[in-house]
Amino acid sequence: MLTRRTMVKAAGGAAGLAIAAPFLSLGRVKLVARRRDGLAGTPQEYSTRCVDLVAGSLVIDMLSPLAISSSVRQRWGSDLSGMTAAEEQEFRDSEIDVFHIGVGIGGRDFADQYRNTLLFVAGYNAMIAARPDLFVRIDSAEDLASVHGSGRVGILIGTQTSSHFHSPDDVNLFHGLGQRVSQLTYNERNMIGNGATERIDGGISDFGIAIVQRMNEVGMAVDVSHCGDRTTLDACEVSSRPVLLTHSNSRELSGGHPRTKTDEAIRAMAATGGVMGITGVRMFVLDREPTTLVDFFDHYDHVRDLVGVEHLGIGSDIDLHGYDDLPTDEYERLKAAYKGSYAFREKIDIEGVDHPKRVFDLTEGLIERGYTDDHIRGILGGNFQRVLGEIWAA
Repeated sequence: MLTRRTMVKAAGGAAGLAIAAPFLSLGRVKLVARRRDGLAGTPQEYSTRCVDLVAGSLVIDMLSPLAISSSVRQRWGSDLSGMTAAEEQEFRDSEIDVFHIGVGIGGRDFADQYRNTLLFVAGYNAMIAARPDLFVRIDSAEDLASVHGSGRVGILIGTQTSSHFHSPDDVNLFHGLGQRVSQLTYNERNMIGNGATERIDGGISDFGIAIVQRMNEVGMAVDVSHCGDRTTLDACEVSSRPVLLTHSNSRELSGGHPRTKTDEAIRAMAATGGVMGITGVRMFVLDREPTTLVDFFDHYDHVRDLVGVEHLGIGSDIDLHGYDDLPTDEYERLKAAYKGSYAFREKIDIEGVDHPKRVFDLTEGLIERGYTDDHIRGILGGNFQRVLGEIWAA
């Protein structure tokens, strides 16, 4: 396994060497990603330009839980004492500097949602405190600027619902606990607005407007990735700060999936100064098979052509290993938790961007599509770094 330093050194020497053992040949670098079961995967070869870009860029994944698998999280424990040395190294070797770890947090009622979200945020704070050698909480633009090259992995605390905000003052409370991003709704309706799979989307409520305004005041990012169309557009109209699509795709290309975004919504997001992270979730990419990397990269091109490359980023919506190699019982429970409109197929991931080294495959694909180095640095993390700095400057 290669560290950032050895990759930079290797890439730098590649230009002057025709062959260099054991992993350099004609300006190419071989990297190995480990599978979820701990075995080594198939070595993948990347250009030295790709390796240089990844190693030299701040990389932000604006939706990537540390572990999707409940059995893995249980084994790790709240203090990560059950995490193996190989798993720790996997996070460092992924070259992802910042993981936005937001999830959808449910509950039977308001009190339950509040309690569950409090436990979620407190749990991550405890984990970060237990392992300051491995993780650091990202609270500010200064934290984003310093995490790259620090030897630690940044954790950006967010949630994929705002149902725990029972009054505007709760925004202040959770901001004080470290939450920096909040998606207004998950797929369903709450007191703020409507989710993407609700039958009717009435837009943002008066209460929701008050929540958005308070988020703007304290410097908490407004995320509308799972929101319904009207709620998404209302948020872009109401918010005085940039609105984010941390993890979504183009509805124009997806075949009409309700969790993807219309061109109107993407333009509205961009008009606020926001950024959109593209996901590798199969049914959000295309509604039929085969669904390939070509289709995945088409979403990057579409958003670039629609609103500009400065509004593009990464929002993979998976952990380092993706969904398709989850234990069978966990995989089936996950699929059963969503409405039929989610249209799950046999696989959820896109092969090629579903492993711990996926940032290299993404970068290589962008190179092949003709993106410049500056464009790629922006997509890898620079664009989200810029917009989060604007939002957090409250």
